[in-house]
Order: sequence, then structure tokens, then C-alpha cells
Amino acid sequence: MRSSLPFTISSISPALLVLSLLGGAPLPAQEREPAAHELVWTDARTLRVEGRGWNDTAEFYDRLPARAAERVPPAVWNLSRNSAGMLVRFITDATNVVARWAVTSPNLGMPHMAANAVSGLDLYVRTSPTAWHWLAVGAARAQTNTATLVKDCLPGRREYLIYLPLYNGTRFLELGIEPGATLSPAGAWGPGERKPILFYGTSILHGACASRAGMNHAAILGRRFNRPTINLGFSGNGRMEIELADLMAELDPAVYVLDCLPNMNAEQVAGRVEPFVRRLRQAHPKTPIVLVEDRTYQYAFLKPAAAQRNETSRAALKSAFQNLRRAGVKGLYYIEGAQLLGDDGEATADGSHPTDLGFMRQAEVMAKTLGPLLKSRH
Repeated sequence: MRSSLPFTISSISPALLVLSLLGGAPLPAQEREPAAHELVWTDARTLRVEGRGWNDTAEFYDRLPARAAERVPPAVWNLSRNSAGMLVRFITDATNVVARWAVTSPNLGMPHMAANAVSGLDLYVRTSPTAWHWLAVGAARAQTNTATLVKDCLPGRREYLIYLPLYNGTRFLELGIEPGATLSPAGAWGPGERKPILFYGTSILHGACASRAGMNHAAILGRRFNRPTINLGFSGNGRMEIELADLMAELDPAVYVLDCLPNMNAEQVAGRVEPFVRRLRQAHPKTPIVLVEDRTYQYAFLKPAAAQRNETSRAALKSAFQNLRRAGVKGLYYIEGAQLLGDDGEATADGSHPTDLGFMRQAEVMAKTLGPLLKSRH
């Protein structure tokens, strides 16, 4: 059943709302952290945690089940311990929200990716039944952090969501509010429970190089379509090993989005795509499966080897897609890669990995295919 949430802020512009929730400050106030005894703390695991495909995980915020450790490549298993794509949704009337969390690795950031995205939190507030607005970042300064996300809010009971770190594991997350305020799990995203969009891919899906966790394209599309998502992006991996198809076939998403070409050459595409898709189709005869070409390297127009890499892997994917359709496999869809990042060269951190601009552009392209598919899915 959908939760009932009165939107007491409907007459307030998003910009004014954000400034008010932040006490008039343009950035989250973190100078003075309330003492622990001044707040009532809630373990986020008791709220609505989404992005977990399996419950039988070694640690709560892992992305693959514990039994996958013996089945998938070691690099995939290690990366699955990152909490990419996971989020917590909750409703509160608190005027202050404080988070404390710990990440599993001391490597908080990367040379090409900020610590706020690698290891930090990203907070949004629902401003209408179909719209979300960014609100605050929980900056990661150490393995264990405490951050005031919002302070001195306008009165009202609102729904929030917090995205967890993209490239680090989450050991724990707790939310603190003032005594007397209420905090409870959010309900379904829309009328009735909605199946998630399952994304499978590479470092781009994993989140490189978003500035914060909510700017990954899977997260953008989740907010756009008001639907949960599962992020199975594995940096340097996502190569369509059949063991991943077996695991993904255990889940029941609204749509499978397979976006692995950035880490697969033409030979791998030719050998792995068709068996992978057939395994999913065998388990889920009617679930749409979307094949996505790789983004264009932004320097490919001057580097023939990069252009050839795009061309050969795309040709192999298009051939696999056509072979499957000729063989009678239904419910297949295809997204070309040429315009995923635009054509002005401004949308990446390094010619390959998107910036926030690139993720927004990629989400727009994917939405054109996913939107019509999701209208007919629970």
C-alpha cells in the first residue's frame, strides 16, 4: 500500500525549500556536530533500504549474495562489496537530520573521482508525488563520519532518500533526529510495489566519475521513473560471465539493462552476449532485456584505434541482437551508443568516464527506451 504523505511544502519553490531546509546556508552545515546524547539514533537497516537484490549477503550492504564469492571472478566479488546504487528512503518530521556512517576502505577518493561520491552520502527530498530535489551531501573525511545533513527545517513531514557510497563499502549508517520527532520507513515509490530496473555493467554504471552518489545515471533514472533500481556495475569488469546471468536470473526486475561493452572486445561480445541473454530469457520469458552499446570515446575522432574499438564491439553486439531476434527471442531492445555522451566532448572526466553532465545525457538517451517499457510493468 502506498504511504500517505502530506506535501506541506507544495507552494514553496524548490530553491527556497532547499535554502530553508539548510538554514539559509548554500551548503550542508557541518561545523558543529550535535553530541550523540542530544539525538535519537536509528539504524538505517530498519528503514526502507533499496538496491539490494539478495538478502543472503555476507554483509548487509553487499551487492551479491555470499555464495557468489565462489562463483564470480575475484575482482567482481571484491567490487560487489561496494554499496553502489543502494539507498535508504524514510519519512520524518524532524527539523534536523544527522548521519553517521563508516566505510570499509580508508581510500576515500580517487584521482579522477571525488571522495563525496566514492565514500560520501547524497540526500534528496521529495517535493511532489513525482519529483525529487537534491538537498545535501554528507562529506567523507575519514572512514567513520558524522555530518549534519540538514538543520532548522521548516515544519512538516517529508520523505527523503539517501544514496550510499558508490566506490566504497558501507559498514553502517545511522540517522539521528531530535527527541520527539518521528522517523519511519517510506512506502512504495508509486501506486503498489514496483519492480526494480536492474542495471548490469562496468565502471561507468559503478559510478565513475559522478560528483556525488545520486548523479550516477541509474540513480537519475530511478528518480525520473519513481522506481527502485539495482546497480550491478563492476569497475573494470561487467564482462557478461555466464555466472552473473545465473545470479541475475534469480531476481525478478521490471527490465534488465545490459551495458557491458566498455569492458568487452568484439570477440568477447560475439561469444558471451547470446548465451547470457538466453539464460535470462529462459528464467524470465516476458521481462524486457535492453542491450546498450558502449559510449563513444570522446577522443575517438582523432584516434583511429579508439574509433575501431567502438565500431567493432558495436558491430558484434548488433549481430548478437539480430541473431537472437531471428531465433525467436522476444522482448529485446537496443540502445545505440553514439549519442550517450553527446558530441561536443564536454561530458567526461577522461574521455571515457562521464561527469555529471555525461550521466545526465546518458540518462536522457536511455529514458527514451525505458520509459515506454516501464509503463506496462509493475
